Amino acid sequence: MATIIPLSAVEPALVEQLLDEAFGEDRMARTAYRVREGSPWLEALSFAALDDGDFLAGSIQLWPVALATPDVKGHPLIMVGPVAVLPALQGEGYGKALMGAALGAVEAMAADGTSALPQVMIGDAEYYGQWGFSADHTGNWHCPGPYDPARLLLRCDNPGILPDEGMLGPWAG
Repeated sequence: MATIIPLSAVEPALVEQLLDEAFGEDRMARTAYRVREGSPWLEALSFAALDDGDFLAGSIQLWPVALATPDVKGHPLIMVGPVAVLPALQGEGYGKALMGAALGAVEAMAADGTSALPQVMIGDAEYYGQWGFSADHTGNWHCPGPYDPARLLLRCDNPGILPDEGMLGPWAG
């Protein structure tokens, strides 16, 4: 069973090594890195999973990003990912535990009666659909780099609050 801890409790070099093993050393060329470029990950929403021997098995990072519309308004979002699990441990529930921890933390932040910020990610709709992510409302959204529109996913209580069109990028504050 996974032990979930704050990602900030893990040596950054170990996290980088995990990400390289999970996604390859060329991972920084991916579009998701461009979307969140220059932004720090959100410590309160990012976690690590330890295996039974207390070794790093997986991690999840959440990031502040924004959807910029043609009229230049930035609509704040939370970008989920990367969700990384060591290849030898994939399929053992670490990813699900990490998603549960991160999304639970997002929902807990909104426990005062307000809605949680919408969450966006680039991932497999079939898998991430179990947490309410879909591409139903992102068809006219764009990313700074190549991406598959079917993999640009949104999780939002009320997607009608977001613009139909825009470009994802770092949240400028």
